[in-house]
Amino acid sequence: MTGDASFRRYLRVYQGGTSYILMDSDPSKVNNDPFVELNACFSQAGLRVPEILATDMAYGLLLLNDLGSEHLADLLQSPHRLAHYQSILALIPSIATVKNSPHMKPYDGVFIQQEIEIFEQWLLGSWLGYEFDNDKKGLWQLCKRRLVENIQSQPHCTMHRDFHSRNIMRDECGWVLIDYQDAVQGPVTYDVVSLLRDCYFRLPGDEFSLLQNESYHVLTRADLLNGMSYSEYQQCFDLTGLQRHLKAAGIFVRLLLRDNKAGYLNNIIPTLNYVIEVAERYDELQWLATWLVNEIMPLIDNKLNSLK
Repeated sequence: MTGDASFRRYLRVYQGGTSYILMDSDPSKVNNDPFVELNACFSQAGLRVPEILATDMAYGLLLLNDLGSEHLADLLQSPHRLAHYQSILALIPSIATVKNSPHMKPYDGVFIQQEIEIFEQWLLGSWLGYEFDNDKKGLWQLCKRRLVENIQSQPHCTMHRDFHSRNIMRDECGWVLIDYQDAVQGPVTYDVVSLLRDCYFRLPGDEFSLLQNESYHVLTRADLLNGMSYSEYQQCFDLTGLQRHLKAAGIFVRLLLRDNKAGYLNNIIPTLNYVIEVAERYDELQWLATWLVNEIMPLIDNKLNSLK
């Protein structure tokens, strides 16, 4: 079956006319304990996740029930798209209540900054060979500090962390969450950003505005925003997305250079377009938008054209 951005692979297997999914996840490359433990945590919170039927942890083999092959990503041209998103937003308060686990890494300032630096290390340095001049370096440090402060200032709860259209499946019983093993305790806006500013699909502007507003009311009714106003929520949402999208653009390049996976390269420019659009709305980040448009995007275009 089609794999994902990790070292795991998936095979559909059959016995007696029943199909199952075999997850092959090399334990020398991947710690599979979070997948198993967080599976139970998500299930206890009333969320549907793959059922683990059998394991051989020494070999990194896990047998799962077969959920079919339909993801939210396959339904994005449906006339029911808006309703799909609304029903998925309703899951976020349940995700927020998933109990903390020893396998959830602390989403602290050091970790948040390290995620942003994936963009700096892999996309700028390793791929483009770009180095900041002194002026840009100072602005970049201030930017990272601002993004860390934004995330730390928000109410924190459990977040799925990869809550996008390719990690939400649907079967005859409804929505199922996959790829939940990197869940952490983090900012309340993170999963909404992942869903509504998806690196793989761009919502039309009117639908995005409606759903962003609805997400605010969903989180408010669940008492997750600590009295945050809608304008405060929008700013937290914007800056959290900026951090996530810088990281994601860096990861797409890392997948190419480290893991020899070129399938994510076409997502780099759409992802950085989110960054540019957000940065343009904030005076302190105008330089970031200008720098990306004038210096970095042309270099990326050249790189992508050279790979064709």
